[in-house]
Amino acid sequence: MARRVLHGIPVAAGVAIGRAYVLDRDWFARAAYHAIPPEAVPQEQARLRQAFASAAAELGRLLAAVPEDLREHAAMVQAHLLLVQDRKLQDQALAAVAEGINAEWALERTLAGVEATFAAVEDDYLRARMQDVRQAAERVLRILVGQAQVASMPQRGVLVAQDLSPADLVEIDFAKVLALATASGGKTSHVGILARSLQIPAVVGIEALDSALAGELVILDGFHGRLLVDPDEDELARATELAARFDEYQAVVLRSCHLPAETRDGFRVQALANIEFFEEVVAVRDLGAEGIGLYRTEYAFMNRATPPDEDELAEQYLDLASLMAPHKVVIRTLDVGADKLVPSLRQGRESNPALGLRAIRYCLRHRDLFRTQLRAILRASVVGNVQLLLPMISGIEELVEAKKFYHRVQQELAAQGIPFREDMPLGIMMEVPSAVMTADVLAQEVDFFSVGTNDLIQYTLGIDRTNKDVSPLYQPLHPAIVRSIKWIVDSGHQAGIEVCVCGELAADPFCVPLLLGMQVDSISLNPRSIPSIKRLVRQMTLEECDALLKQIMSSQSVASNNRLVREMIYRRFPEELLFSVSLLGEEGGTV
Repeated sequence: MARRVLHGIPVAAGVAIGRAYVLDRDWFARAAYHAIPPEAVPQEQARLRQAFASAAAELGRLLAAVPEDLREHAAMVQAHLLLVQDRKLQDQALAAVAEGINAEWALERTLAGVEATFAAVEDDYLRARMQDVRQAAERVLRILVGQAQVASMPQRGVLVAQDLSPADLVEIDFAKVLALATASGGKTSHVGILARSLQIPAVVGIEALDSALAGELVILDGFHGRLLVDPDEDELARATELAARFDEYQAVVLRSCHLPAETRDGFRVQALANIEFFEEVVAVRDLGAEGIGLYRTEYAFMNRATPPDEDELAEQYLDLASLMAPHKVVIRTLDVGADKLVPSLRQGRESNPALGLRAIRYCLRHRDLFRTQLRAILRASVVGNVQLLLPMISGIEELVEAKKFYHRVQQELAAQGIPFREDMPLGIMMEVPSAVMTADVLAQEVDFFSVGTNDLIQYTLGIDRTNKDVSPLYQPLHPAIVRSIKWIVDSGHQAGIEVCVCGELAADPFCVPLLLGMQVDSISLNPRSIPSIKRLVRQMTLEECDALLKQIMSSQSVASNNRLVREMIYRRFPEELLFSVSLLGEEGGTV
């Protein structure tokens, strides 16, 4: 094959050189249409039912065997399981078989109808969810045509695919994967999250990926978002040198990860970790985190038939707090809903789940579940370093209602003689525009703010951050986002409370200078991002960050903001720029 360069979106840093292994999707061509006589309908319908049942069984086995380093993808696999168990999809396909067509095409026709319905919906989030339906149905279709499960790679190489479903990611032997390249996906897609957690380079959204790449020698450049096919000797030499420099850089960063995140002129910000699982504590401590800024409790409710009880949760929280002591542990109450479907809980289907019954709204509707969580967190508070965080508070009335229930639970524990810390700090996630606009009011009612930048950007800009079609609109440096965070920080500090910023923005080297200029008290990010971000902070001064922030605050456009920040980072930190993946969009100048 002639040399060519394919461009995409870099989502995980690094360089890999190897043969391309293309994930086979050609079996779709074997799903040929043919008519069936009336007497064959019952048998064909039985074959379709069996394929749905087999797909559900496969996904169930995958859930039970999810390895520790892929546990964050269990929720997405669970969502696929719920879809193949959904009777509506199956019944529509069965009805199509009754009209005299084979099971494969009955399922395809049903999917085409669902896709047409989704395409007519104006909401970007809901349109993007069609990908989940398609991926779940493809598993059923694969079984119908007799295709085996995802084949293991014969040798180490660069995995190339049109798309990778959560179930694919769990099935693949990543010991053989040097890098990932996909045609679909955006900056915050699950492929990028996985690649960063496994520390392998990845590029998504690559056009013109096809099966002809199979076996070709390629260079995947996770810094610049490129896939070089059939590179020449000079390109191979440069890629090898770049990979070596990156390894050296990572070694230097890790050696200094336990130094504080303190600017050269003495401003110190706490570097905390976001975690989902108790088992991540080892990485949190090894990578220099100064505490846990966000413990996502919903993952303890997944992959089980019934919710965990109070004693089970209390034991887990106590163990976590004890291992991290004296460093703080911020425990967020259940944030289910939207894309987090938990089979052990009572969750109805919603036409717009991103704006539906999720997070604190769900807990206030299901008080028994909320009580169990609050009691467990309060019992763990005796260690002395636990803090309570309420998600998706939208206004003062909602916060007051949640606090009243919390105080009632405290009274119940006191009446039972169960010890807890009465003054355990209570904070709220600032992630919806209504909370931002009333930050000065909300600050009077809580002990700290935690700015959830992923949802804040999504809700403020009105985009689905995982949707490739609108991913260029995901702009952390949009004036509305910068001004929102600045207002939250100022409101919190004026009220005498601390402000933490968590989410992908806290790990973006282009955004960290602005957070320092705002003088946030702490940042909370993926544990693996902590060493490099702490190193970046130690090379800055508060004075230069404040000057940059003032320029950004007076700017009126995304392009101007991106340019100002990019110029500063390029000038001051060329190595950090090269070895970090930014969330800035193409129009802002992706690295």
